[in-house]
Amino acid sequence: MTSTTDKPTLSAQFQPSASNTGAEFLQETAALAKRLYIQLARRPSFFLGGIIQPLMFLVLFGALFAQAPKDTFGVGDAYTEFLAAGVIIFTAFGGALTAGLPLIFDREFGFLNRLLVAPLVSRSSIVLASSLFIVSTALAQTAAISVVSLLLGAHFAGGLTGVFVVGLVVSLLVFGFSALSIGLAFALPGHIEMLAAIFVLNLPLVFSSTALAPLRFMPTWLQVVACLNPLTYAIEPIRFLFIHKDWSFASTVLQAPWSSISLLTCLIVLVAFDILAIALVSTILKQKLA
Repeated sequence: MTSTTDKPTLSAQFQPSASNTGAEFLQETAALAKRLYIQLARRPSFFLGGIIQPLMFLVLFGALFAQAPKDTFGVGDAYTEFLAAGVIIFTAFGGALTAGLPLIFDREFGFLNRLLVAPLVSRSSIVLASSLFIVSTALAQTAAISVVSLLLGAHFAGGLTGVFVVGLVVSLLVFGFSALSIGLAFALPGHIEMLAAIFVLNLPLVFSSTALAPLRFMPTWLQVVACLNPLTYAIEPIRFLFIHKDWSFASTVLQAPWSSISLLTCLIVLVAFDILAIALVSTILKQKLA
């Protein structure tokens, strides 16, 4: 009498174990992110353009208001002191809005379809790789703008801990808008529509924040709009750290029409914005990648 043993099916043989899934997911994410860095190295003009445009804002607007009376903007002796935080966030925000462009070009050229039929551990690695790439490049761009701001006369009083808080604020903002941009890349039909959406969102969101002017300069309706704008909750903490040596997470950084807002509250608002952005994008991806 012979006994038979059940052999595992072919699909079971190639099914990754739970212990290996996490490592394979990280490997996928790293490989996809590496591809984006290689593209950046081959075509650095897009990265450099993301620095040049905000730099022009910093130099030209700084010169435009160079003769303004001292303390007109409530900080320091020069408009550059006030403008630096706005330009830093403008740099990061501009980079985040373009996060979906590589994906939409991959979609148009058919590369994304190849990824979607590949045996990936999770398709989330595609989104995560793009997000990490944009966050890292945005931090590099904002670091360059920060150095130029200091050379043009701005002073950063927040200390080393303040530098880490600035990095955290920039990362939170970039992650949220990168997620929205990636969602648009899947929702819109092509790159023409994507570019149109970027143009529509970019400057209006900047001008309706406190990037270029303090809240008290604005009419009441625009103050309300500015206090609903996520950019304001990134700009004001950085601006506060630029000019205050003694600060804490309980420090008031923004006087909204309805209440005083602390640095910690700004961070909470940015985290909430990221959660909402991720939830929205997850819904889009479930519909488009089903």
